[in-house]
Amino acid sequence: MARKRKGRDVSGWLVVDKPAGMTSNAVVNKVKWAFEARKAGHAGTLDPEATGVLAVALGEATKTVPFVTDALKAYVFTVRLGQATNTDDAEGEVIAESDARPTDDEIKAALSPFVGEIMQVPPKFSAVKIDGQRAYKLARDGEDVELDARPLWVESLILVDRPDPDHVVLELVCGKGGYVRSIARDLGAALGCHGHVVRLRRVWSGPFLAEEGVEMDRIEALARSEEIDTLLLPVEIALDCMPEVRATDESVTRLRNGNPGLVIAHDVEYGEECWASHGGKPVAVGHYRAGELHPNRVFLIP
Repeated sequence: MARKRKGRDVSGWLVVDKPAGMTSNAVVNKVKWAFEARKAGHAGTLDPEATGVLAVALGEATKTVPFVTDALKAYVFTVRLGQATNTDDAEGEVIAESDARPTDDEIKAALSPFVGEIMQVPPKFSAVKIDGQRAYKLARDGEDVELDARPLWVESLILVDRPDPDHVVLELVCGKGGYVRSIARDLGAALGCHGHVVRLRRVWSGPFLAEEGVEMDRIEALARSEEIDTLLLPVEIALDCMPEVRATDESVTRLRNGNPGLVIAHDVEYGEECWASHGGKPVAVGHYRAGELHPNRVFLIP
């Protein structure tokens, strides 16, 4: 006899305003418990001390996670000038210091090389895997960690505030896989004064905004109640990055079975990725070819 799967078939997105001091996985586990959901995941890790948007997908929404992780994200963060740490944030040990303090104009000039397609070396204390092991674990064990540079698209990096000579507040908009701690470290090196992150907040991620985020206290207050589902955003909110086509009544079953199906489309080019809806709910994501959607991802939403 097959084992009964635990949890509810609940689907949707929850935008959590993650508090400092909590890991991203801990947030997902708490949300999964609160909704009694069978499946949950998030669209982009935040460091434990970071705050802001942590988009949690439940049920069928987990199939749309890649569309959010691949989208642009924005961070506002504070850099402490004059000190480098072994973790590139305030949690680590100070490993170098400098009395140099660049001017605002010098900082602005130094930001330009960090915009566009750049190569970035992740922090040694990061979740990047080296021979199957996390870099942070090797670093904690005292091993000399060498990480390869990775490409990163930086849409913009601007100076927001200079509250005092030792601190600078920056706003970063970047693509998938960016490390804010590496930006702070490398900017400090470019300015000749060292630097590390002391405060970090993700203000938006794809379609999700921090000001629309739900705090953990509210999630816990509504946990396992009928009212908690009112916090969810629809699955299709993560599909706003691509065109929508309409599935015909006859094609819904074909599409959900992974077969091409007729769709009604406007201003969609041959081969373009899009998503099909029926009755206001997502049916599939795929590529449009000659009046049909060829699905590569299907949704089973009642």
